[in-house]
Amino acid sequence: MAKRYTPTSAAEDVEAALRLLEGRWKLLILFHLFGGKVMRYSDLERAIPAVTQKMLGQQLRQLEKDGLIVRKVYPQVPPKVEYCLTDWGQALCPALDALLKWADRSPLP
Repeated sequence: MAKRYTPTSAAEDVEAALRLLEGRWKLLILFHLFGGKVMRYSDLERAIPAVTQKMLGQQLRQLEKDGLIVRKVYPQVPPKVEYCLTDWGQALCPALDALLKWADRSPLP
C-alpha cells in the first residue's frame, strides 16, 4: 500500500532522501555506476581525477552504509575491491534523470 503524504511529511521525506546524496562526489560516483557497471576503486579514481583518495573512500563508505552501493572484496594479494549499485541505488537513476530534464528546462541562462 502506498504511503499517504501530507505536505509536511512529503517535504521531510524528500529532504531525508536528498541528505543521502549530499557530498561533492556522491552523485558523480553514482552516475559512473549506473547501468549495472562494476568499478574497482582505482577505476573510480581515474574516472574522477579531482577527488582525493581520502574523500573517495569516505564517500564510498557512506554510500555503502546508506545502502546505495555494494563493496565486494576479493581475498587476494594485492587486494581487489569492486563497487556496484544495489537494486535500490540503481532505482535512483530514473529520478535523477527526471531531475536533470527538469533542470534543463530552467528559465535561467
